[in-house]
Amino acid sequence: MPEHRGRRRRSGHLLAALLSLGSGAGSALAEPRASIVDDCAFCHGVDGIARDTEVPHLAGQNERYLYNQMMAFRAGKRPHKEMRFMARNMTVPEITALAAYYAAMQPR
Repeated sequence: MPEHRGRRRRSGHLLAALLSLGSGAGSALAEPRASIVDDCAFCHGVDGIARDTEVPHLAGQNERYLYNQMMAFRAGKRPHKEMRFMARNMTVPEITALAAYYAAMQPR
């Protein structure tokens, strides 16, 4: 099996995991939270390829790097107004799944 097919299948499983995190059973929220991937896609692209030259591509990035950067944004250790806003309410499992999702994508 070609590597890209395996990556796509793994990406699909990770996306399903991300979507279930946002609307998990037993949530205290009245409405399920919008998909984290949809939130990220607004700036970073649905395929992890940003359309704006000022925004980094996420597809194919190193998983640990993505995780560490998101944790730094979340904690306010890496200053960036928009990313701090996006990351501040993400859980560690959501950040972990998000990093794995984008790392599994094919870079361009």
